[in-house]
Amino acid sequence: MMIKIDQKIVDYGVLKDEPETEAAEAVEEEKVVHLHEKLERPEMLLGSTYKIKTPLSEHALYVTINDIILNPGTEHELRRPFEIFINSKNMDHFQWIVALTRIISAVFRKGGDVTFLVEELRSVFDPRGGYFKRGGKYMPSLVAEIGDAIECHLRMIGMLRDEGLDEHQRKLVEEKRAQFEAAANSAGQAAAQDFPEGAQLCLKCNTKAAIQMDGCLTCLNCGDSKCG
Repeated sequence: MMIKIDQKIVDYGVLKDEPETEAAEAVEEEKVVHLHEKLERPEMLLGSTYKIKTPLSEHALYVTINDIILNPGTEHELRRPFEIFINSKNMDHFQWIVALTRIISAVFRKGGDVTFLVEELRSVFDPRGGYFKRGGKYMPSLVAEIGDAIECHLRMIGMLRDEGLDEHQRKLVEEKRAQFEAAANSAGQAAAQDFPEGAQLCLKCNTKAAIQMDGCLTCLNCGDSKCG
């Protein structure tokens, strides 16, 4: 087919074979290994073990999460949780612990965004009441603390990231902490703990760090304030 050119040629370019480029990208994408439930378990997995000691039992609970490394040595390398094991000398909760580990491991192996497990587990409340762990953080149940351990692991491997406080919240926390320390020093009572003794539980971050400052309950940990 001939095309008659009636105007002056001012520029030109070489057409590339786009279908071949797209095909090459598709082949490259096929080489990337994604986590799914049919992926076979390697002989060796990297793992981390978290110790949970609660006032509910004299025996500690040990939560082990093993990770699989996908596409090692490439730009697509990822570390993702693959399975979880929970062990303890206390056999009172044996049945539901085994069930929980199998269900969580199945969710891990299915792939995708598994971070929703953290909020689901941490929202479980014990009808007999919860407890405070070291540091003043409130745990509504043992299941919630297992969720807390999973959250710690997901942050460690980079699946969850701390959003942190914004500039206004950081400034507010620094001001309130400075005011409290100044008041404590002037009274000759240097604070010996991370947060002042007698601090109330913050309903936002579940940490005993809320104090009365200028007639307003303010959290020294997350910056939440009843005064806005």
